[in-house]
Amino acid sequence: MKVVIKSLATANPPKKVTQEHVYHVLSSKFEFKGEERRLYEKILLEGPIRTRHFGLDYDEQILLQDQDNLIERFLKYGRLTAAKAVRKALMRAKLNSKDDGCMIVNTCTGYLCPGLSSYLVEDLSLDSSIKVVDIGGMGCGAAIPNLECASKMVPSDNRVVLSIAVEICSATIVMGPEPDLIVSNCIFGDGASAAVVARSNENDAERIVTLLDFESLVLPKEREMLRYRSVQGRLRNTLAKKVPIIAARSIKEVITRLLERNRLSRDQIAFWAVHPGGSLVLERIHKELELPVRALDFSYQILHDYGNMSSPSVMFVLERILQKAKPKRKQKCLLLSFGAGFTAFAGLVEF
Repeated sequence: MKVVIKSLATANPPKKVTQEHVYHVLSSKFEFKGEERRLYEKILLEGPIRTRHFGLDYDEQILLQDQDNLIERFLKYGRLTAAKAVRKALMRAKLNSKDDGCMIVNTCTGYLCPGLSSYLVEDLSLDSSIKVVDIGGMGCGAAIPNLECASKMVPSDNRVVLSIAVEICSATIVMGPEPDLIVSNCIFGDGASAAVVARSNENDAERIVTLLDFESLVLPKEREMLRYRSVQGRLRNTLAKKVPIIAARSIKEVITRLLERNRLSRDQIAFWAVHPGGSLVLERIHKELELPVRALDFSYQILHDYGNMSSPSVMFVLERILQKAKPKRKQKCLLLSFGAGFTAFAGLVEF
């Protein structure tokens, strides 16, 4: 039985801001000195990211940093953005909410009990018999294992699985002089992706994505390099300088195993959908994998237009490939991401 992505859609909160605007707002509200100011200027005013989306009602809301306010904002914009992506995906697949048999939602930027799945069942008017799974704590890499779970949960009837990745990273902003906090505040944005996963049938659209195989890697010894820590009840991102090196080596290991198992060489991969974790990360991965010059162009485009949206980012890259590259049938693509833990994930797909 082949399992396919029948449609894919992405969405963002309505507030879109330039990096220059972010710098103006932050520098007008917080007193930056010395190296702290220079780092903000370097990343926001000179870096590769141009715009980001934030789940904010107004600019000054970023100053309200108590945990209750952050969770309230995460819930409001998490459900709004995820629901928007799902509606677009269902429309593209020419389906409605009654066609959904399962829903898997991953997020790491806010804790809810019940999870976002409960709210999305309500917002999307899904049947109460739908099977739901909430995945938490996997960080930027979670969309790929979400897809793998979805491929295993496809119902035996004609219903589909909704694979949803949603992050409101702006609800985890912590102001402070530490370099990793500054980098986090400068690169992360908000977004969601929704993939409609189903059994393949003769009526599928001309351009679909077949899910072929998955691979993963978990490195607990590198846990402190990339993670959220709880500090006074709030999520505080930890982003070590070694992350690009660890990410590149981890990605190399998972794709080596995946390609060997499927008797494929790197030359047989037509497209590379790599999580745009940052320009240094992409540069290191490009070098480690010895990829063609423009292999990561689509990842750089998403980084430029949206920043790092954590888990849905790799799905934004895949959507951009589908829309702009218009891949031919049987061409293969690797989905690659990494996240807290330290973890790395790969998904082999065919157009």
